[in-house]
This record gives sequence, C-alpha cells and structure tokens, in this order.
Amino acid sequence: MGHDPVTELLDEAEVLVTVDGDFKRFWAGQTVSAVGTHVTAVALPLTAALTLDAGAAGVSAIATATYLPSAALPLLTGHWLEGRRKRGVMIAVDIIRAAALIVIPLAWAMDQLSLPLLVAVAFLVGAASVVFDIASFAYLPDFVPEAELPSANRALQGSSTAAQVGGPGLSGILVQLLGPAVALLVDAVSYLASAVGVGSAQRPEIAPHATDDRPGLWEGVRQIKVSPFLRSLTAHAALYNASAQILVVNLVVLAVKERGLSAGGYGIALSAGGAGAFVGAMLGLRLAKRLGYGRAFGTSLVLSTGLPLLLAFLPGRGIQYGVLLGVLQFLSGIGLGSANVLSVTIRQLLIPRTALARSNGAYRTFTFGVLPIGAALGGVLGSTFSTTAAVAVGSIGMALSALPMFVREVRTLETAVTTAA
Repeated sequence: MGHDPVTELLDEAEVLVTVDGDFKRFWAGQTVSAVGTHVTAVALPLTAALTLDAGAAGVSAIATATYLPSAALPLLTGHWLEGRRKRGVMIAVDIIRAAALIVIPLAWAMDQLSLPLLVAVAFLVGAASVVFDIASFAYLPDFVPEAELPSANRALQGSSTAAQVGGPGLSGILVQLLGPAVALLVDAVSYLASAVGVGSAQRPEIAPHATDDRPGLWEGVRQIKVSPFLRSLTAHAALYNASAQILVVNLVVLAVKERGLSAGGYGIALSAGGAGAFVGAMLGLRLAKRLGYGRAFGTSLVLSTGLPLLLAFLPGRGIQYGVLLGVLQFLSGIGLGSANVLSVTIRQLLIPRTALARSNGAYRTFTFGVLPIGAALGGVLGSTFSTTAAVAVGSIGMALSALPMFVREVRTLETAVTTAA
C-alpha cells in the first residue's frame, strides 16, 4: 500500500534530519514563516479593501510596492552575496521583515493607518524578501549534501505549499475575528521563527568558494543566456508572474466586493490552491523520473497555466462562487506545485555552485522585476474596464507563458544534470 503525500513528506524529512539535524530546525523555521507569509498575502490587500475601503487601484498600489524591489535589487543582491556568508544576512532580513509588519497593527491601534503606510511597509518587506530568497537559494546546496538536494527542495516546497493550504484560510478567519491589521502580527512572529531556525544551525557555515576569478555584475545573466533551459524557464516565469499579478489584484476585488464572497470564504478558496500545490510538490519528482524533467514540466504547466482560463467565466455568488473558485484553484495548484519543485532543483544543479547567487539574482530580476508592472497594469485594467475583464487578460497571459517551455531543448531534458563545482 502506498503512502499518502503527508507521510511521504515526513519520511523524506526524516531521512534529511538523519543526515543533518540542522535541516530540521531550518525546515521548521521556513515552514512557520511560509504560513505567516500566506497570511499576509491575503491580510495586506484585505486591510486596504476592508479597513481603508480601497478598490482595485489601492490593492494594485500595495502589490506594486511589494514587488518593485524586484526590478533591480536581485541583480545587485546576487552580485553582492556571491562569496559572502549567507546565514547572518538571512537572520538580519528576517528581523527587518518582522519589525516592518509590526508597524501596521500599531498604526491601526493609534488610528494612523493609511494607504501610503501600507505601501511603504509592503515595499520594505518586499525588498527584505528579495535578499532573503536569493541568499537562501545559494545557501541550501551547501547546507545539505548534493545527493539530498532534490529531497530537501521537495520537503521545503511541500511544507511551503502546505502552508498555502492553512495560510489563506487562517488569514480569512483572523481577519474576521481580529481585523486585517491585527492579523498581520502572525506574519511578524513567523519571520522571527524563521530567524531562529536559520540561526540555530550547530555547525559553522561553509566558507564561500575561494576563486581568483571575479566575475562581473552580469555573470548571472550570462549563465541564463548560455542555457536553453534557463532561457526558456526565465521567459516563461516572467510572463507568468506579470500575468498572475494582473489576475490577483483584480480577483480579490471581484470575489469579495462583486461576487459577495466573505473574507473567510476567499481565504479558504485560495487554500484549495495550496492543497493542490502540496499534492503537485509530492508528485513532481516522481513524474520527472517517469517522463523526464522536460516533459514533466510541460505536463505540470498544462494544469497551472491552462485551467486559470476558466476563472473569468465562473458563475454564481457567495458560497457557490467560492466552491467553484476553490475547485479551480486546487486543480491548477497541482501543476504549479510540481513545476516549482522541478524549477528550483534544476536551477540549483544546472548552475555552477560558484554562480548560484548571481544567477538567481539575474533570474529574479527578470522574473520578479515584471511583478510591479503586472500589478500596476492590473489596477489600470480593473479600473478602466472591469475586474472580470482584467482577470481574463491575466489568465490569457498565464496560458501564453507556457509556450517557451515546449521547445525541443526543454521537452527532451531527461535529468537535472549537475555542472556544479
């Protein structure tokens, strides 16, 4: 009898803990942080929509500010981090994120909450998250044995997507019980938990790879340019992320304000997407073993980019709309979870170890730098036309983003061949 996905994840984590007990603490901190992050992803726009009565333009301003640091900061961060120890940097930015989020409930308690303040906090948290994510990506391959890297990514991605199940639903409940501003305290605490998890590692951090060669700022861009897979993946992720922002900034307004779905119901519907992503994360490596990495990625994208085309056509109001939204989120989430595991693993093994931070910085510059553009465009489309039309535009863009991943060089990729030093 086969194991269910939760049992498989725990078994995999147990193997990693046996190899390296530090991973257990790191994994636990990241899991708690992921839950808090998904709480904020729902609570921050709901704070604008419900507490400040903001519409699509206000939600768009927050989303734009959150992702604006991704326009240039990743490239600079990756260049700066290469050759430096990552652990201390990760702890510092976790503390910065926690402190920034605590400002919101304090301002709310003093009746000083405003949209500009929410935008400023979103920008600071977004900038700190860029630094943390790039450092973490380069830190993990030195943190666990290379043979265990796919399993480590599967465990981390599995718990992250599991957090998508509980985070939005928990956020909706907290928003209804405490108000959206106070709900953000959960994320502040979660970042402190992440800092403890990172900082509790018992063995010293591996010294950065020494080299006489000092690559320039654009070395990370070159790593993407010379790899057909990385080029296709970057093009796909950039268009997908921009289009997803157009969709997301309008979906919250469409669901809560126009279709009468409660904040709790909206959170639960998004949680269904996390449940699907968890299932996909557990199946991704198994699918790659059967089909090869390239075909497994393509299969995953059929679900993650094709099914959202139905979002603009969902009928009903209230609970009926929420149920249909949840079903669609669950099915598309399966593809997204699988694709995420494959993407991270392939990039960490395909790129030379001495260029991980720079290449991830370049990758995030291209793929996250478009997020503020997508968020701003989503606000313009939703305000000029309608939220339904903007959701349709976003979903069409997501579907088109899959096309670069179906070129021959990507389809025929059988394994994540490592070229790391």
